[in-house]
Amino acid sequence: MRRALASLPRTVWLLGAISLLNDAASDMIYPLVPLYLATVLMAGPKALGMIEGVAEAAGSLLKLVAGVLSDRIRRIKPFVVIGYGLAGIARPLIGIATSWVGVLVFRFVDRVGKGLRSAPRDAMLASSVEPSQRGLAYGLHRGMDNAGAVVGPLVASALLAAGLSLRHVFLLAIVPAVFVLIMALRLKEPAHAEVAAPKSKIDWRWSALPSRYRRYLVALGLFTLGNASNMFLLLRAQELGLGASRITLLWAAFSAVAAFASTPLSALSDRLGRKRLILAGWGGYALLYVLLGVVPISAGWLWALFPAYGLVTAMIEGSERALVADLVPEQSAGTAFGWYYLVTGLLLLPASALFGALWESGSPMMAFGLSAAFAVAASLVLLTMQVATPGVATLGEAAPGERT
Repeated sequence: MRRALASLPRTVWLLGAISLLNDAASDMIYPLVPLYLATVLMAGPKALGMIEGVAEAAGSLLKLVAGVLSDRIRRIKPFVVIGYGLAGIARPLIGIATSWVGVLVFRFVDRVGKGLRSAPRDAMLASSVEPSQRGLAYGLHRGMDNAGAVVGPLVASALLAAGLSLRHVFLLAIVPAVFVLIMALRLKEPAHAEVAAPKSKIDWRWSALPSRYRRYLVALGLFTLGNASNMFLLLRAQELGLGASRITLLWAAFSAVAAFASTPLSALSDRLGRKRLILAGWGGYALLYVLLGVVPISAGWLWALFPAYGLVTAMIEGSERALVADLVPEQSAGTAFGWYYLVTGLLLLPASALFGALWESGSPMMAFGLSAAFAVAASLVLLTMQVATPGVATLGEAAPGERT
């Protein structure tokens, strides 16, 4: 593992460091937004679902646009720099919002920034490594991203313990955002992105995508319909009796496990296959949602279930992205990642809205139970796919070159 990590190029490490600091800034705020809405702005689960759904859906539309444009002009860095810059400015401004509509506006701008950078950044990662290193590269990136999600809540918890208000914690998130922008400006276009543009235009239509990739997107769509905003998990923790400082620590525990496990588990997909890791992760997700919302538990169980959720997240995130790169040609990677983020982000609107409505008008049991059912349905679709990681036979398939 040490040798493999040492062989990764500078771009992978720099993108990882950028994500670490950016997520630290984001997660100073993220676990506090439900509390800010509930205790300061007096808004409930429906408002939370609308904010997260609308913001993520809008950002997801831009992810496809940015991915297609980066493929066509063969330039990635401008999208990454502008995307991180917009998010860094918008997040701290949540602290000046006086209604849930204001929070929606700033979360919207934050997600616009994410929409501009996500697909081009993942295409940059794919272009920077060999196919046999994709799991490792995406796992390292997600691991460093999740490490930032450990640092951010811990900083926020310390600031709250020192007597700062929620508004002040939001405003201080501007500090790491400045360093993120400086580091993003130091990125270089990968060598593969500097080649001449293809003679034919990139076809971004659904019908032009490889058939296996379309089926994969269907499976991802089903999973996303049950994968509402993680803020509902934090709201569940509050409902079970945890206060602001303990919730930030709980989120830090989740992120710490995801950070440490992401690199080795995603690298394992280079050896055992992406499909196995994704199926195991989706199955674990279904089980955890049953335990978190369907089975009656006390607050003490959260300190075991949230770290377990971090392990599930580590199994899913890097492997899902590496499989995207495996299923499409390199010259259309930006477009493919744009579709990936469009599907997973656009469906977050109905997922979050439905989850919030079921919670408020029915019960947490109904909301968490439906999410688990969608994860099972997604797993069944993925099981029907024939997917092979480059050089690896997956779930009974032949490795590339063994079957015509």
